[in-house]
Amino acid sequence: MVLVSVGMQTGPRATVPLIGVGGVPTLATWGYWSAQPAVLVAETYLSAVHRAGALPVVLAPAPLSAGPVTEVLRALDGLLLAGGTDVGADRYGQTPGPRQEETSAVRDDFELALATAALEQDLPVLGICRGLQILNVATGGTLHQHLRDEGYSEHRPAPGRLDHVTEHGVEVEADSMLGQCGLAGLRTVNSHHHQGVSQVGTGGRVVARSVPDGAVEAVEWPAKHFVLGVQWHPEQPPLDPLFAGFVAACRDRIPSAA
Repeated sequence: MVLVSVGMQTGPRATVPLIGVGGVPTLATWGYWSAQPAVLVAETYLSAVHRAGALPVVLAPAPLSAGPVTEVLRALDGLLLAGGTDVGADRYGQTPGPRQEETSAVRDDFELALATAALEQDLPVLGICRGLQILNVATGGTLHQHLRDEGYSEHRPAPGRLDHVTEHGVEVEADSMLGQCGLAGLRTVNSHHHQGVSQVGTGGRVVARSVPDGAVEAVEWPAKHFVLGVQWHPEQPPLDPLFAGFVAACRDRIPSAA
């Protein structure tokens, strides 16, 4: 496994949690280099973690033969599963349909293993967009391969954008982790996805749905200390109370913070 630290500090950690952020394998161009294999994380995720008082650590997806993911998680206080491309339909027992888009077998393997191990260790987890879908599949749930085909609204009206065009309403349950973060009731969020939760994974509870089509927008696993997935993008524009609640749960794991 490869850990690439972002903003890492030397000396005692004190009460600063380390949050692993799943990276995206892709081709990138920088400086004199063009179309080089790289692992990227949008700065918006890292900034949100920093503002909440934690240090992000980029986790580079690697073949599972490279080493057990449990070793990586032992060094962390929390896990953030970021957005990205489709989760392969074969991961939840379906045949890929014509609407399935780009997938990454290495990333699917890595993040499903991370999510499964984090749940076993009761490590705080925040899943964003694809991250919610990974949590759901890791707990035995399934996905709609294309929401429009299932009668839901368009949840990706402007691909590549997260602004007023992509905003819609969600209704958040008051007695939920989101509610505890002060986010209960009707909220405006950004969507950028065409897949969505179908059958909820074992132990999961739907705590937010979109308005007006009722698509699942957030699932929590209440038996865990803090395991929550949201289908929208709370990092842009920033929904800081959610990241503050997540990082507070991660800080509980630090012995010196107890």
